[in-house]
Amino acid sequence: MPQKQIHLAVGTGNILGASPYAWLDPGVDPTDYTDIHAVMRYAQTAERGNFDFIFLGDFLAQTQRSEAHSPNQTLEPTVVATAIALATQRIGVVNTVSATFKEPYNIARVLKSLDVISGGRIGWNAVTTSSPQAAANFGRTIEDRDTRYARANEVIQLVQALWGSWQEDAWIGDQDARRFSDLSKIAPVNLQGDYVASRGPLEIPPSKQGQPVMAHAGASPYSHALAGRYADILFSEVFTIDEARRQREAVRSVAESAGRNPDGIKFFPGVMPTVATTHVQALTRRGTLVEPDIVQQVHHLGRLLGLPLGPGDLDGPLSTDQLSIARAHPGDPRSAKALEVAREGWTVREVLHHAVIDYHPSPIGSPEVVADHIQEWFEASAADGFLVIPGVLAEGLNSFVDGVIPILQQRGLFRTEYEGETLRENLDVDRQYGLHRRPRPR
Repeated sequence: MPQKQIHLAVGTGNILGASPYAWLDPGVDPTDYTDIHAVMRYAQTAERGNFDFIFLGDFLAQTQRSEAHSPNQTLEPTVVATAIALATQRIGVVNTVSATFKEPYNIARVLKSLDVISGGRIGWNAVTTSSPQAAANFGRTIEDRDTRYARANEVIQLVQALWGSWQEDAWIGDQDARRFSDLSKIAPVNLQGDYVASRGPLEIPPSKQGQPVMAHAGASPYSHALAGRYADILFSEVFTIDEARRQREAVRSVAESAGRNPDGIKFFPGVMPTVATTHVQALTRRGTLVEPDIVQQVHHLGRLLGLPLGPGDLDGPLSTDQLSIARAHPGDPRSAKALEVAREGWTVREVLHHAVIDYHPSPIGSPEVVADHIQEWFEASAADGFLVIPGVLAEGLNSFVDGVIPILQQRGLFRTEYEGETLRENLDVDRQYGLHRRPRPR
């Protein structure tokens, strides 16, 4: 039996990197923020690394917190995805589109169009939006979580029904018979819910993969319920193997209860690696992204460890007395890692340079160190794939592609070429066209 393979995606909100200070890196051109050609180059780098897909995050309100920060969102994701599709041949693109503020017909039309022109390489990260600032941009207020997820269920069902409203064998294209298509197989859906409705049909034939792959991001029971019923991919912000394994099993259990094959949903935790030849070089590189917020972070570190830390503590290690009373905060999974690093004798500043405040694990060091982290989580059944989120995209993506991926390939854990032409083929998820008729959750 072939060895099970890891799936990999690269995540970005803007084209500069996950850090709001990526634009200050000497190797970054700040004008890349709106340069679609830079987006296309990075997509080609990810495709050279055989990544499954590029994840395009989105947020529907202002994200810039100070003049020293870059916003963490740039151009509208479906526009970016179109450019990526034209610049690449195999890599997929998963777009974030809100099920709270977008109407089903618009979502269905735009994403299926993208799926067709890309040759079947598009996915939809269906999210509920909880930001009052985002709601204000649509002249609305935020509704409660139950309502948002109830609407999302209806939106997803309606979008998928519209995707399937042009049946797979409706296309004819017979010029002699003057028959473009079989209209009996292109039918309205006429769906009316409590929150959304649409007549249909959608006059777009199937793509090479049928219709877009479904994804969702979240860690709550609401997210597990939505993803277990509909998604092929679940993204999660999780810091430990035990918690990742728990979430993965939770969503697989929901999928099975919904009449699905649990292997059909891929669990993707995030990882924020910093790769260099040595640990010290990687730590220095990561430190440049931490330093601008070091004063805020040292106070946060103190809360994680139960110690009154401030800027005066930065340039020395924790004392023997401090270490004797330091305790990992039971309510924050990052605390144990922070305490572990502090006990290695690093200065408080260097502890923070280890990115212990980040909400995703941040392996720092040689390509082998990062590959070891990915392999450990994968073999512990804590992940099916990983959303790789570089702090500085220009440097981080190349370092990962040229350093980490060859090691994973040598270990037999990652592909050396794409398995197929479509995102579904490369992710090894079930083909779907239209809405699967699954039993409703009890």
